[in-house]
Amino acid sequence: MRRHLPTRHLASITVITCLLAATACGSSEEAALTVAEARALAEGSTATVEGFVTVAPGTFNSATEDQGFALQDATSGIYVSLPDAPDLELDVRVRVTGKLGQVAQQTVLQADADSVTVLGGVGPIEPTDVTTADVGEQVEGLLVRVSGSVTRAVEDDQPYGFKVYIDDGSGETQVFVHIVDGQPVIDTASLAVDQAISVTGLAAQYEATYEVAPRRAGDLVLQ
Repeated sequence: MRRHLPTRHLASITVITCLLAATACGSSEEAALTVAEARALAEGSTATVEGFVTVAPGTFNSATEDQGFALQDATSGIYVSLPDAPDLELDVRVRVTGKLGQVAQQTVLQADADSVTVLGGVGPIEPTDVTTADVGEQVEGLLVRVSGSVTRAVEDDQPYGFKVYIDDGSGETQVFVHIVDGQPVIDTASLAVDQAISVTGLAAQYEATYEVAPRRAGDLVLQ
């Protein structure tokens, strides 16, 4: 049974840096890191990142119990955990400041809605095609696409969601289907063992399990 783990209390690490030719010392606006740089920081570090929204706020709250979203830049992606949902749509470019942490062993940026700023530009992020065996730490936080055959009957894990397992021959992976407005985000009722499907979603982690979490109905394609 999937169980929500409460967000850990994280120690704050304050970093004061003078960035020559970039940000003047004493400026209230922190210089943005790439997402890959932010993910490499120690737990509790404060970071500012910029990227395009790949998961809308609140999509995964049936299991996460927060109103977070995901963003991605050219280097990596990350889930942003928020107590309240900002007004954001997919593909908009945003800037957010928060603290690096771990929730159920997934790297997240813990922030508040008022720390999120919408920037100019809209740039749809195309999913990265990966094998089912490659859904792991190296792609966590990225928007990915996996294709394969359903290997088991759909597993009901409500109220958190549903589990679908697929394999392209390289190794089985889990697709975790969250519930939005009382319904799974993709049509799990139509799935049968041995059916070939393609799923787009966030490469995520829950404890020791890596998974792909679709965001909307169109993320499932029957083949």
